[in-house]
Amino acid sequence: MKKTHAIISAFIIVALMSCNGNGDKADGYGNFEATETTISAEANGKILSFAIQEGNTLEKNTIVGVIDTLQLSLKRDQLLATKNTIFSKSRNILSEREVLQQRLNVVQVDQTRIKNLIAENAGTQKQLDDVNGQIDILLQQIKSVETQNAPIVNEVKNIEIQILQIEDQLKKSIIKNPVQGTVLVKYSQPNEITSFGKPLYKIADLQEMTLRVYISESQLVSIKIGQKVFVKVDSGEEMKSYEGKISWISDTAEFTPKIIQTKEERVNLVYATKILVKNDGSLKIGMPAEMWISEGE
Repeated sequence: MKKTHAIISAFIIVALMSCNGNGDKADGYGNFEATETTISAEANGKILSFAIQEGNTLEKNTIVGVIDTLQLSLKRDQLLATKNTIFSKSRNILSEREVLQQRLNVVQVDQTRIKNLIAENAGTQKQLDDVNGQIDILLQQIKSVETQNAPIVNEVKNIEIQILQIEDQLKKSIIKNPVQGTVLVKYSQPNEITSFGKPLYKIADLQEMTLRVYISESQLVSIKIGQKVFVKVDSGEEMKSYEGKISWISDTAEFTPKIIQTKEERVNLVYATKILVKNDGSLKIGMPAEMWISEGE
């Protein structure tokens, strides 16, 4: 009986030793990350509506809120009225130029007729000189009118630029979600006063998670970018396995090594590695996980 117990004990010890061997140890350990984006206000004013909650999944370009735009709208209306007033001045000047242009056209016709008469010895040089003088006067008058209109045109352009700036601010008063993802934190509430650059909420795309693990120098030869690996997380009494792909391997050690190291100490050098994993909804930011180059048992 004692011999039987000794054999059983020896078997258990061997089994435990085999379970703690290198074949049952993960090749890397780390935590899940996601690219987090803080969305900030692009306008100043009171938040009239802000219809998001933490945990909401938002599509790109979804409108999630509105900042008060009353003052901007009034400013735009004022600029439009000013523009119309200036336009009326410009129209009067342009009408005067049009009258001068028509007179010029008539005189130019007379000029052509007199040149034809002179060619047939039926006209005089004085007639032609008089017509040329009238043309010169009309051209100077047209140039003078256009000079008067130039600053008005520049003023209108300046107002149009201001209107475009106001319209851009009006667009930015509409809070539009720029990236697809899940709302992690909500910083502001409706009826609060916000300002340019103030954080409104934080969002991250959780459909694909990034596992950051650290591997030893000796493991570098076993992995490469684009390689498929297995990622395991705790799931009750067992481990849940996911397929992942290595997307990045650091070129430098995470910790500064000593100048002189023995072969045994070189294993302490670790390199950061990122692994992309499709999320089925179970993976969370900060969750610990293991990386296995082979699936293991």
